[in-house]
Amino acid sequence: MIESAIEATRLCKNFGGVCAVDDVSFSVETGSITALLGGNGAGKTTTLSMLLGVLLPCSGQVRVLGEDMIAHRYRVLPRMNFSSPYVDLPHRLTVRENLTVYGRLYAVEHLKTRIAALADQLDIKGFLDKPVGRLSAGQKTRVALAKALLNKPALLLLDEPTASLDPDTADWVRTWLNDYRRESGATILLASHNMAEVERICDQVMIMKAGRIVDQGPPVDLIARFGRATLEEVFLDIARGKDRET
Repeated sequence: MIESAIEATRLCKNFGGVCAVDDVSFSVETGSITALLGGNGAGKTTTLSMLLGVLLPCSGQVRVLGEDMIAHRYRVLPRMNFSSPYVDLPHRLTVRENLTVYGRLYAVEHLKTRIAALADQLDIKGFLDKPVGRLSAGQKTRVALAKALLNKPALLLLDEPTASLDPDTADWVRTWLNDYRRESGATILLASHNMAEVERICDQVMIMKAGRIVDQGPPVDLIARFGRATLEEVFLDIARGKDRET
């Protein structure tokens, strides 16, 4: 088994005169749930986009599941997936039609059975044949997660996985993701503004600010180093430029 599912080395990405990601290096252990945190404009989305191969770095290297993502991303893409409630699926297609299209793109075997299983597990059976454009925000979030799980990914990248969900459903999704990681051995990297969520389910945390990773470690260690009671307080200290305790 590959020790690190993700190895990023000195990643840089500029947009014109703006440096979005500035000499970032990190690794994500195989089988872990790791959070990438940061305020708006910190560089999280750009970093995730480079990990997916959607954006090419200006410099640096990305290895995902043992492969060079810049040179051989098509070897890796079938084994990974991505979910974000902010990336819309085609509104005119029903949920079932959307899942069928994406399932075929990933060459999922026994696709009808897989869709039925995910519909049951993620409680989307009641609107499988409803156009995506008519779904509530919470329903769209669950459908986006179902889409991301169609190919049983070894690496799952999630952007705000419980956004727009009510507290009960969000809690259920967190439990489900933890169970999926434990049963499949998958690696999960998520971006979230929900610090309680991160504190509960993540093994490791990386905090970005102005395109750099400024601190990282297990949630309990970060809380202890900053002398705070919660990860949210740590996040606010970093955002406001306060130093950790020495």
